Order: sequence, then C-alpha cells, then structure tokens
Amino acid sequence: MEHHEQPEPLSPAELTAMRRSLTDGRLAMTRRSLLRASGAMAATVGGLGALSACGIPPAGRTDAGRSTDHSKAEKRISFSNWTEYMDVSDDGKHRPTLERFTKRTGIAVKYTEDINDNDEFFGKIQAQLAAGQDTGRDLIVLTDWMCARMISLGWIESLDPANLPHAYANLSPQFRSPAWDPGRAHSYPWQGIPAIIAYNKKATGGRKVDSISQLLEDPKLKGRVGFLSEMRDSVGLTLLDMGKRPEDCTADDFDAAIARIQKGVDSKQIRRFTGNDYTTDLDKGDLAACVAWAGDVVQLQNDNPDIGFAVPEAGYMTSSDNLMVPNKARHKENAERLIDYFYEPKVAAKIAAYINYVCPVEGVREELAKIDKKAADNPLIIPDREMAERSHSFRALSAKENKAFTQKFSDLTGA
Repeated sequence: MEHHEQPEPLSPAELTAMRRSLTDGRLAMTRRSLLRASGAMAATVGGLGALSACGIPPAGRTDAGRSTDHSKAEKRISFSNWTEYMDVSDDGKHRPTLERFTKRTGIAVKYTEDINDNDEFFGKIQAQLAAGQDTGRDLIVLTDWMCARMISLGWIESLDPANLPHAYANLSPQFRSPAWDPGRAHSYPWQGIPAIIAYNKKATGGRKVDSISQLLEDPKLKGRVGFLSEMRDSVGLTLLDMGKRPEDCTADDFDAAIARIQKGVDSKQIRRFTGNDYTTDLDKGDLAACVAWAGDVVQLQNDNPDIGFAVPEAGYMTSSDNLMVPNKARHKENAERLIDYFYEPKVAAKIAAYINYVCPVEGVREELAKIDKKAADNPLIIPDREMAERSHSFRALSAKENKAFTQKFSDLTGA
C-alpha cells in the first residue's frame, strides 16, 4: 500500500497547540458535565514530555491488507471515544443507547473514554498501525483533520455499504462527501462542531453581533472581543468574512487572514485568544462578543437569557468528529453494525438530547422533539437547510503546511 505522508516529530508550536487543546480547547469543551477524568488528563499531559523528547517515530510503509474479521465468532466490539460523548443514565451506572444495541444484537460493547486529544491518541496507536498490527480497538472517534491524515496513511479500513443502510440513507447532506473522504468511504460523522459568534446582550447594550468584521472593527466592542485559540476555527471564520473559502485556502490566503487578525491584536480590539474558558467571561459580560463553539452556547443559554448567537452571513466553520475502523480491527462488521445503529433516528435523537452538538442524522428532528422540544427547535443542534448550506470546513493540511500554519498562528496568539 503506497502512503502519501509519514508521521513527523511535532514542532514546538504544534506541541503547544496540543497542550492548549488538552487544558482548555476541544477536550475541555462543555459537554453534559464539566467533570473530566482527571487521571486520564494527568497521564496525557505527562505523556507530552515523551512525545516532545522523541517525536513520533517514522511510520515506514505498511502493507496492511484486509484483516481477518472475527465478528461472527466473537460477538463483541471495542469502542474508543472522547469523554462525556455518550448518553449516561441519571445514576451514572448505565449507557442506555449502547446497552440497547447489545440487547438487540448480542454484541457486547467495551466502551472506553480514552481519547483526550487527536495528536496524543495518534501517538498512542501509530506504532501498531505502522507495523500492521491490531490496535485492540474496532471503532475510534477522531476529528476530521486527523481522520484525513490517517486515511492518507492507509491506516483506516474501507467501510462496507452493505452493512450501513441507515447510515447511507440518513446521513445529512451537509456531511455527505468531505474532500478528505469522498463519499464517506472510510468514515461517518459522530457529531458536528460549529464555530459561530456569541455575544452577551447586556454587554453589547442590546446590539446583535453577527460578523467577524464587527468583532474586529466595531469600536464599541474594543477590548471585549475573544477569538478561539483553535487555528482552523478563528482563521477559517476570518477567511469566510474576507470572501475566501477555507476549503481552498492557499498560503497567501492564510497569511492575509493572519494579518487581519493581527490588526485586531495590535489595536487591542481583541482582548485575548481563548479555549473553552471564554464561557465564564462571556457569561459575566467581561467579553461582549467572541468566536464560540455552538455546544457551549446551547448550554450557556440554558442559564443566561442574555447570551445570544449569530451565524455569520458569510458562513461559519464546522468540524466533525468521525467514526472510523482502524486497520487490523478484529470486529469490523460488528463496528459497522454499531455505526449503522447510531444512524437510526430514534437512537440519534437520544444521543443528540444528551450531547447538544450538531446531529449528522437526517430525520432526527421529530424523534428529538419527543425527548426535548427545545433542542429539536435549536438550529445549533438541528441546522435548517439555510444554515447547513452556510457551513464550511478547513481543508486537510499536509504535515509541512500544518507546521508552517501552526507556527504563524502561534506567533499571532503569543502561545
């Protein structure tokens, strides 16, 4: 199997971005609970030193071929996911959706919350994948840009459409064919993660804030604006505001967006670059407006009626976390059956009601309304067609581009 890219040691800027993601970025995003697995966090942060010291070793070429599927003989599956990313019973002892799958199919699910960060998890499994070995996992959930990297390395199994009738039929058009996985040959989205604009009506004097231009240029917001420390979200939204498509971003486009944000830094329009910690400042009004993750906004609005949001007319950024089967997985067909199960609208509705992210399943609104009418009517969970059409995603970057872009963004944010 020919590989287009080899893992390389992470640059200092990339390691810094990883640490930031662990402490207040994607990992720290408010899901159902603010409680995190502190032990897993400590182990992950401790492991960063080793990654920094030795880098990720070269993968070499792998001729993985098709693995032998033991699904029919072994009625089980090992599923790795992020923390707080699956419904849990009120007493915290049961995972109702997964238990119903087991009851229906007889397939036992070993569910592990051991994904804390994309790069850290990649470092955990890459040696086995490079050597053509089973990782001990049948199903994993990673963010789109890391999915693109792993697919390009040839480390992800192609999915069998015959085992995915619900997924094939019910996948939302918004997520149907990303450039990094045309036709969803290797992946299906777990949840969508929109980056939009949020504002505190009390802090803005009742005014709506609905564009990046307003964030960067409105003198009434000076010193009370936040941008995210996640590069693809902040730069992507700025590119859209400039009439550029993040899907086609060139190095010159990226530099122009960085220069534009830099002006906001130099003029002190931007107060700071934040991870998930913007939620406290926005709630209090210390930040009048900011780039924000939709899942946080949904939960902030539950407690504070002054929190508003806007989807910029120029468009907004959506990344996705995606279900994939790694090479040499022992139970590929079982994994495909579980993916397909998640795409049944009744099942998807239960997960959407718990997680509050964008549900990638068409036809879920009616089922979600039976559980939570407010969630079903929220475009940040079930986008209407107009909103879905304004969704954009950042193109996959090569390892070289990622290093260069991350360094420039790190220089901008002072990270």
